Amino acid sequence: MTDRDEEGLTYAETGVDIEASEDATAALLDAFGSDLTTEYAGLLDIGDRYLALATDGVGTKLLVATAIGDFSTIGIDCIAMNVNDLVAAGVEPVAFVDYLAIDEPDEAVTNEIGEGLAVGLERADLTLLGGETAVMPEVVTGFDLAGTCAGLAETDEVLDGEATVGDALVGFPSNGIHSNGLTLAREAVTREHEYDDPFPPIPERTIGEELLRPTRIYTDLLDPIREYDVSAAAHVTGGGWTNLLRMGDRRYEIDDPLPAQPVFEFVQEEGAISDEEMHRTFNMGTGFVLSLPEAQAAELAAETDGAVIGRVVEGNSVEIRGLSLAN
Repeated sequence: MTDRDEEGLTYAETGVDIEASEDATAALLDAFGSDLTTEYAGLLDIGDRYLALATDGVGTKLLVATAIGDFSTIGIDCIAMNVNDLVAAGVEPVAFVDYLAIDEPDEAVTNEIGEGLAVGLERADLTLLGGETAVMPEVVTGFDLAGTCAGLAETDEVLDGEATVGDALVGFPSNGIHSNGLTLAREAVTREHEYDDPFPPIPERTIGEELLRPTRIYTDLLDPIREYDVSAAAHVTGGGWTNLLRMGDRRYEIDDPLPAQPVFEFVQEEGAISDEEMHRTFNMGTGFVLSLPEAQAAELAAETDGAVIGRVVEGNSVEIRGLSLAN
């Protein structure tokens, strides 16, 4: 990655201001007059264990699917964005419900969406309990897909959520852009290209197909999380690498990051996007991070497809590829 000039695209300029979104969410929570937080999952103590809930959607990735007429994978994204947040809390996902809002019924589209949901459920070992399809032509243009995932965890299984100074960081590869930052990515690549143009780094794929690569599901990390002394985890989604700061006010030094897939360099070049904006928006090749004792990190990485990417020290920032990111 190389620095770009100040004329490049930013996420806020394309209509998504992360800081404004976080402020709006905080205002919503303030209305409840409680200590609710905006971490990965909400937890309810039900006695001997916790019931956890997470809810999320697919975002503007749906517009790419619509543009190329391929709805077969977005159901996977819907499952993944929910279950990965539960995994980040140390919770096992067990059940899912979906919500599809659409302007007019289309059996072909809903069938493809259902096929993707079925694949995601199988990958995450989840049970679908039900869902809702709402036809709302005066409210929705096209459609929107979201869902809610329920999980269970013993009281001693939920992660503390606070990374420990001296911990090592183990990162796990993403499948590409996943389901965050698509508003910026779409604006960048459609400046000079169409979605059905060949993707230059891999010409046998189209740009649209590359953007639609489904979000990786990280439920396979639950066993390692419980086998080792993992203190905190980060699902690298909206906000990019600043998600690591959700593991506590520490300095996260990423001195050996996983490589970013070619799609990120392509998006950056097409949009003349700065390195900092890229790392504040996208996962940049790493979709999930665990914090655990340095003595255990190499072994955990060897048993999975992870790699030791850095360490936790005193401070309050994320240091990666010459950048210093803070909230």
